[in-house]
Amino acid sequence: MSSSHAPVAKPEPITLRGMTWNHTRGFTPMVAAAQRFEELNPHVTIEWDKRSLQAFADHPIDDLASRYDLLVIDHPWTGFAAREKVILPLDEWLPAEFLKDQADHAVGESHNSYHYDGQQWALALDAATPVASIRPDLLRERGLEEPQAWEDLMELARKGLVAVPSIPQDTLMNFYMLCSAMGEDPCVRDDEVVSKEVGIEALGMLKALSDNLDRRCFDWNPIKVYEAMTLSDDFAYCPFAYGYANYAQPGYARKLLEFRDTVTAGPKGEHLKTTLGGTGLAISSRSKHPEIAAQFVQFAGDPALQASFYIQYGGQPGHRNAWTSTAANNLTNNYFVNTLPTLDRAFLRPRYHGHMFFQDNSGAPIREYLMNGGDAEALLAHLNQLYVKSRQD
Repeated sequence: MSSSHAPVAKPEPITLRGMTWNHTRGFTPMVAAAQRFEELNPHVTIEWDKRSLQAFADHPIDDLASRYDLLVIDHPWTGFAAREKVILPLDEWLPAEFLKDQADHAVGESHNSYHYDGQQWALALDAATPVASIRPDLLRERGLEEPQAWEDLMELARKGLVAVPSIPQDTLMNFYMLCSAMGEDPCVRDDEVVSKEVGIEALGMLKALSDNLDRRCFDWNPIKVYEAMTLSDDFAYCPFAYGYANYAQPGYARKLLEFRDTVTAGPKGEHLKTTLGGTGLAISSRSKHPEIAAQFVQFAGDPALQASFYIQYGGQPGHRNAWTSTAANNLTNNYFVNTLPTLDRAFLRPRYHGHMFFQDNSGAPIREYLMNGGDAEALLAHLNQLYVKSRQD
């Protein structure tokens, strides 16, 4: 007797390609999440490629969107992406209640950093801002206290024990930070980056600190600083570098780091307001399978997964529940709870369409000034020219 039930058709196999960045924090949790997603959806394969941290910051996302379905992006690209429509607005692809939960449980401005022109262009899967890190064993050996204020930092720097990432990108972010410390957030006016008085003061503070740094710092990004702090015993303190919870996890590095809020500085004696980083997960507008891509974005951003599985595989989540989780903090020597105040007050960089031109061209002249000196007023005038040009796009 023939069966009355027709055979169930198997779903057609689907392959998505994703691009992230080349570090345990950026690559491993995406691969792990993709593997679990594939186990739950056997007809789907997600292949992840990776690029350098520098390429992550400045490689045009329109080029990547032509070749990948899923993109891990930097939020200053949001304005460009929104105008050029190279990625999909997530509010048209993800449930409203899911996005509301993400907004209600954001870490500082992380979720909002991908919101532009009334739409959400990426999910803040990862949250970061420059924070302080220490090798407490080295401070104890030398009978030194952990710096609390800018003056303490300078005293420790004069002993040769401080490292600061000082490649162009990080140098610009540190300049932004010190402008805020002096009372003015940068890039809020149309005609100048910041007032002359504040700009000169910020450059002077950064120059004084840089004069006491190992010259290798000028070729180091945050990852290289953390590797130097953990692989050698040359440096006991970093006052501000984009935080990486990995270096606080037992077994990850030769020596563990402890992470802290920043020192106080400026006329009000407040903790430094550093410049927000982190990453967002976006869907290419060229993807042939946006529904499946959206399912993966929601899966990777699930609060329960972010607070456990995601951290276990090296991620640094964007959902607030993960940052306040006892399990997450036990795994990272309280990295998340110690640095959450820094994240909550972090400065949100401009995201207007032309800002990447300014960001890409302003760090190098500041770094040159820090390394070799020069005319601070002329440097600030040059930065203003670049800034005005970027605003005209």
